Amino acid sequence: MASLPRALKRHRASRTIGTVLAALALLAAGGATGTTAAGATTSACPSVDGQWAAPGPFAVSSASNGRGTTVFRPADLGTLGCTSHPVVLWNNGARSGLDRYAPLLNHLASHGFIVAAAEGNAGTGGPMLQGLDYLTTENGRAGSAYQGKVDLANVGATGHSFGGGAAVDAGADPRVDTIAPIYPLAFSSGSRVRGPAVFYAGQNDTIVSPSTVRRTYSQATQVPAVYAEQRGADHYGIPGLHGPVTAWFRFHLMRDEQARGLYFGPNCTYCSSSFWSVFERNPRAKAVPGP
Repeated sequence: MASLPRALKRHRASRTIGTVLAALALLAAGGATGTTAAGATTSACPSVDGQWAAPGPFAVSSASNGRGTTVFRPADLGTLGCTSHPVVLWNNGARSGLDRYAPLLNHLASHGFIVAAAEGNAGTGGPMLQGLDYLTTENGRAGSAYQGKVDLANVGATGHSFGGGAAVDAGADPRVDTIAPIYPLAFSSGSRVRGPAVFYAGQNDTIVSPSTVRRTYSQATQVPAVYAEQRGADHYGIPGLHGPVTAWFRFHLMRDEQARGLYFGPNCTYCSSSFWSVFERNPRAKAVPGP
């Protein structure tokens, strides 16, 4: 079996080729780069017909790998139309463990994502990316439950508070296609993010103020970026975001076109929804076509 560094090089090369081909196809169709879903390929997971806030079709399981990552995943990988499963990386808030976030992480897994959740409380992306390294190894290891089932071409990152800041940091890694940090306290600039980003804030959050989240959003001028301020939410309004976060990742990582119109297009659903006290898109996000 090839060494991990050599395998990673092959994976990155294949992603680069796929990205170039996708970009050429888009240009041939009269589009522009940077205005579509993040990754270059699709895992063929079927749409859930707009039911992003409801539990997904997969039964889920979770287990620690004993090295700092707990994986939440569909119990039966490679089924229900998903030939492989996109990855979502997670990081906890500064004073919280995975038990606080299990409802969201299980929800994402029920929608077909493999969630690699860092078990600690780091404010940087390193522990999250270790989870991605683990899944990369397992995807290529003979006899692994993950062998050939991990869609490494479609990777997202999210987290809460301190962990949301870690997701911003992880977004600078070329393997991470899109981020959706929740009430993030970021020590890394949004200008380093490499793919589409949505920054969730809570209108009544007194721990990480909306202005703090907006500052990170305003730095991300190089990518399609959205600032979504949840009406009436404090620092722990996460249950209300299960649907929006799932829809973001299903569009960018699974090509669920039914989710496109929530965030993108001139008449996007969220643009006028009372769920948000503020919903703002930068020029690159406004240029993303609607459904």
